[in-house]
Parts: sequence; structure tokens; C-alpha cells
Amino acid sequence: MPTYEYACSACGHEFEAVQSFSDAAITECPECKGEVRKVYSNVGVVFKGSGFYKTDSRTTKTSTPKAETPKPAATPAPKPAQSE
Repeated sequence: MPTYEYACSACGHEFEAVQSFSDAAITECPECKGEVRKVYSNVGVVFKGSGFYKTDSRTTKTSTPKAETPKPAATPAPKPAQSE
């Protein structure tokens, strides 16, 4: 279950509540009974493994071709000597 952070608009009291997605949001401060609001913040996400990055699912093309060593030309196999 996710943890939500709330702040009271009247007294400034900040608190966290563990609630299910289906639970109603808290609207009343537990200290002064004032109106509260949800506090939204950045979520820390760490991507581990393959498949998370744009470059994982495509082949890369280099802009400058690598220097390749020339392959030797194929030489035909020697023919067997014919008897006369």
C-alpha cells in the first residue's frame, strides 16, 4: 500500500498516512481539525537491467565506419590432375 503525505492548511502540521488506492483521501487534520491537502513530491526510481533505455531495443549505426581489414579474395580449389 502506498504512503501519502499530507499538510494542514491551517496549522502547517505535516504527516504521512498509509492508505489503499481505494481509500478516500484524508480531509481533516488530526491535530487542529483544519483542512489538509496532499503533498506531491518526486518519486525516486532506479532502472536496473536491460530494456529500460531507448538504446536497448534498437541497433546502433555508427556515423563513421570502422576501419575494416580487407578480406582475402577466395581462391578456387586446385583441380585434380587429369590422367592421359
